[in-house]
Amino acid sequence: MRKTALAALFAATAFATPALAQEAAPFTGLRVEGVAGYDNLSDGSSDDDAASSEGLLYGTQIGYEFQAGRAILGVEGEITGATTDVRAPDVFAAGDSFQVDAGRDLYVGGRVGIAVSPLAMVYAKAGYTNAQVDAEYRLNNTRTGFKAELDGYRLGAGIEYQINPQFYVKGEYRYSNYSEVEDYEADLDRHQLLAGVGVRF
Repeated sequence: MRKTALAALFAATAFATPALAQEAAPFTGLRVEGVAGYDNLSDGSSDDDAASSEGLLYGTQIGYEFQAGRAILGVEGEITGATTDVRAPDVFAAGDSFQVDAGRDLYVGGRVGIAVSPLAMVYAKAGYTNAQVDAEYRLNNTRTGFKAELDGYRLGAGIEYQINPQFYVKGEYRYSNYSEVEDYEADLDRHQLLAGVGVRF
């Protein structure tokens, strides 16, 4: 009888320990999420006629966090696309046009957060971003196209909320600056406001 009671107590403890650990550190583990939101790309100029375009961003992110007390540290990677594009007529000659479409965007960086409640955290992030744009110039029946790589950095901040031990939602703002377009100097700003839904394993 005593052995049976001890075995039952051991089993209950074994099953309860992971649950208690997860409850004590709900923001620990591998996570995968989908993101979508607002995207704005501009040339970084303060002039009134600075080129700017808006669109929708969409993509997926994977990350891993470790929580110690209220502090959360993690790394993350992301790939997104966007509908953002710029179309300008009569650029160099009457009847011509220049079009730039945002392509895929790769990001890798770190995240630092603090748990403001057992279910919510606020965080800041920083890292490297590499974006691609597709450009095309048209004059009469002639079309000239090329792709360019944009290298830069990203800063951001947001809030994440655990719906349950596995699923969470978040809201985030981030700013990216691209100071180099392949071998040419540039100053492009990107502002994004997004929402995410994810699962933590």
